[in-house]
Amino acid sequence: MQVMTPVDQALRRAVEAGEVPGVVALAADDQGVVYQGAFGKREIGKDAEMTLDTVFWIASMTKAITSVAALQLVEQGKLALDEPLSRINPELASPQVLEGFDADGAPRLRPARRPITLRHLLTHTAGFTYDIWNADMGRYQQYHGIPGIIECKNATLQTPLVCDPGERWEYGINIDWVGKTVERLSGQSLEEYFRAHIFAPLGMADTGFVIRPDQRSRLASMHARQPDGSLVPIPFEIPQQPEFFMGGGGLYSTGPDYLRFLRMLLGGGQLDGVRILRPETVAEMGQNQIGELSVGQLKTAIPAASNDAEFFPGMVKKFGLAFLINTEPAPTGRSAGSLAWAGLANCYYWLDPARRLAGVFLTQILPFADEQALRLFGEFESALYAGQAA
Repeated sequence: MQVMTPVDQALRRAVEAGEVPGVVALAADDQGVVYQGAFGKREIGKDAEMTLDTVFWIASMTKAITSVAALQLVEQGKLALDEPLSRINPELASPQVLEGFDADGAPRLRPARRPITLRHLLTHTAGFTYDIWNADMGRYQQYHGIPGIIECKNATLQTPLVCDPGERWEYGINIDWVGKTVERLSGQSLEEYFRAHIFAPLGMADTGFVIRPDQRSRLASMHARQPDGSLVPIPFEIPQQPEFFMGGGGLYSTGPDYLRFLRMLLGGGQLDGVRILRPETVAEMGQNQIGELSVGQLKTAIPAASNDAEFFPGMVKKFGLAFLINTEPAPTGRSAGSLAWAGLANCYYWLDPARRLAGVFLTQILPFADEQALRLFGEFESALYAGQAA
């Protein structure tokens, strides 16, 4: 009989208590995988068990992969962090800033005071936002009939900024523009580029924008948290023939695949003898790139999609070239200077260069920053650090 580890026990308890429908969680250090587990069901009320090869919509966990693609092009000299990106994306030549609305509800715009650079986009300081966390942008999109980003329509990328580039950290559609930049410079779609330059070299055979027929049978269903705390399956799928591949949030993947990506970063850009990025590039990704600015709370404007969200409230947080950086040790055991981000359906990951530990935690629950999913993620992480220290 298999012995249950403290991590197993935490994950199983949450599933049996109905806190999450199912969960896949993995972790690795320099030597390889140190934990992997799958508990619960792919969909509440159905028989299919959650397994390690279950396919999840990883949403904004896509951003780190798109950022790596862009930094590959920086390494090749095809792109620079601080040049205006209008050279590659003419649509960014004259960015406009939304200043408010007239009495009749018409948006008031003014020209941005400086150009948008790749560094602005990678650090979410370009001024772009998401309607999920910015009510003014939702109002602007409603006024002009612009769809939400999840529909993968080019029109959504034509939204204005909400501040001048470099002025503040504002989470938004930045990495979708990074994806467009990669496509234009490489001459490949993002699906093709990722497969050739990241997924195939790393052996990430289950990651992509388009769900293959063999993956569909392994797909986890989306669930919505109800006011009474229960979970209900809901239909959800990223468009499979999109106008553009959403570099900010369109990928599907599995826990083992994403852990290979994190292990590559933990290895300074290399895994199993395959180099994806130079060590100095990976090191730069993990450094504060926003200076005196800091990462604040994401205050929801669409409660069905997200709760108010903030990692480590009260702690100063910075941002690198793709990652949130915690500036102090975290209660879970995570070291100061660790890197992390998340996906809208309560998928989370972190990478701790000091303790040489990376972990990924996958569920499919909306809205984002679900209290019970976050608590379980914290238990998972804490148990891993406690085990590492034992």
